Amino acid sequence: MSGCLSPLSSSVPVAVGNTFSPVSVVYLSQPRRPLYQHQLQLRRQDKNFLQFVNNCASNSLVRQLCRQVYNASSGVYVDDDFHLLLQILPHDVRENLLCHSKQDLLLEVILDLGRRPQACYFGDYGRRDLRKTEVSMEELEYAQNAIGELGGDNRSGIAGTLHRISAIRNKNGKVVGLTCRVGRPATEAVDMVRDLLEYGKSILFLGRPGIGKTTLLRGISRVLSVELHKRVVIVDTSNEIGGYGDIPHPEIGTARRLQVPEPWMQHKVMIEAVQNHMPEVIIVDEIGTEAEVRACRTIAQRGVMLIASAHGIKLNNIIKNPLLSDLIGGLKTVILSDQEAKARNCKKSILERRASPTFPFVIEMRERQYWVAHRTDKNVDELLYGKKPLVEVRRIDKQFKVVIERWKTED
Repeated sequence: MSGCLSPLSSSVPVAVGNTFSPVSVVYLSQPRRPLYQHQLQLRRQDKNFLQFVNNCASNSLVRQLCRQVYNASSGVYVDDDFHLLLQILPHDVRENLLCHSKQDLLLEVILDLGRRPQACYFGDYGRRDLRKTEVSMEELEYAQNAIGELGGDNRSGIAGTLHRISAIRNKNGKVVGLTCRVGRPATEAVDMVRDLLEYGKSILFLGRPGIGKTTLLRGISRVLSVELHKRVVIVDTSNEIGGYGDIPHPEIGTARRLQVPEPWMQHKVMIEAVQNHMPEVIIVDEIGTEAEVRACRTIAQRGVMLIASAHGIKLNNIIKNPLLSDLIGGLKTVILSDQEAKARNCKKSILERRASPTFPFVIEMRERQYWVAHRTDKNVDELLYGKKPLVEVRRIDKQFKVVIERWKTED
């Protein structure tokens, strides 16, 4: 690989101005264009069509068609199970959401006792009120009865869908707030790492909450299991990757799923997956405890490809996190001689990487369609030496092509 991040060499230089740049390459020469856009002419402001879709979504033919409607500007599929989430909401809130021009960009609905219901849309700052009256206890109880019993992590969902409902309780254990998170299948993001998936090395994805890490893991499970014919096992702690219910959502392809009884047991189920089910790939969301980090290292040492996510913005966040630093090889303190410290122009006591990283690749999901990719070993060393590492910028342009810019200095 000679220092180059991407494992594939089939890239083509891209013209920049009147010259060809050696740092920019494009994968997926065939751009992704909106499916059926020429027949449906779907516009976000077309409220009548959106209302028709949701009112008729029980019809299997309409649902199949809706699954293939691709929104060009948002990069997500119209969700054919959206009507099931609407059914647990108050009637006037439901109508407001259906008539909104950004329905396809809805991220979550907030129902808090004594406050106005609110909606959060992708690309917006803050939340929008959905009506002028406050949420009542009766409306919260109706929603809670519709979704059934909440789990030990105060989460639940709707069987057969990707939606997630999380509860806020008072000190007596009564539900006084609900966060209704919209789950949508989306596949275009997987193209941004398809070359790395074919390479077969473990990848860690970093990003803030809501950036799309879980959605990406779901798409990766489908690509690995269906297109690359790998034996994939998902450790699904909160049923967010495979959806709620005993039958996994079809979006995960032929991957098998292990549900986790309690969140603190995730590391045990990860080891169980390796010992009992002979996977080639294990996918797990939100690595965050020391036990889960140890489980990741155990899995990697057994030669199993690991795809995981963690909360963080940049690689530096993992280096500075004592719980997660073992994912990138761990740190040790080294005392330099006077001569060596002078040559390096640094202190005598420095930090160095202790071992090989669990994840050869770390990808920072800065925005939904703008990522920064690291070769973990080299870039961790560069950061520890106080240097700016060379990275790959991976993004989707306006023509729906995946653009990879190499040899960029991290900002």
